[in-house]
Amino acid sequence: MAMLKREELTAVPGAAAGSDLNALLGRGSEFEGKLTFEGTVRIDGKFTGTIITNDVLVVGEGAKIAAEITCGTIIVHGEISGNIKARSLVELHQPARMRGNVETPILMVEKGVIFEGQTKMEGVEKAQQKPALTPANTPPPR
Repeated sequence: MAMLKREELTAVPGAAAGSDLNALLGRGSEFEGKLTFEGTVRIDGKFTGTIITNDVLVVGEGAKIAAEITCGTIIVHGEISGNIKARSLVELHQPARMRGNVETPILMVEKGVIFEGQTKMEGVEKAQQKPALTPANTPPPR
């Protein structure tokens, strides 16, 4: 297993500058269940289940995920089988493999990515004008 320098762990490609990594599921790790978190989490291992966050999920190049994912932003370099609902942004970077449906206001697919599924893009204007709502600033229901 390759050792990572601290700078490699905390620098999240494609995420906002200054964002720190809160947790890492490294290569060779396997997890099954429900993952909920705040901040930024990177997965480089195998994950099966459900992922829910309002923040950033980074899927590393060696990752294999079979999950239903609800997030703020997701940056994918690995493999996902399952549906994604992202409030802000979905980035699929080469050599990503995505099998499932994607619902997001903004989708970026890099050349060389394999994407098998459907895309639903609503709220593009809203996503470009306002930052994603967090639980602290979510307006109360009417």
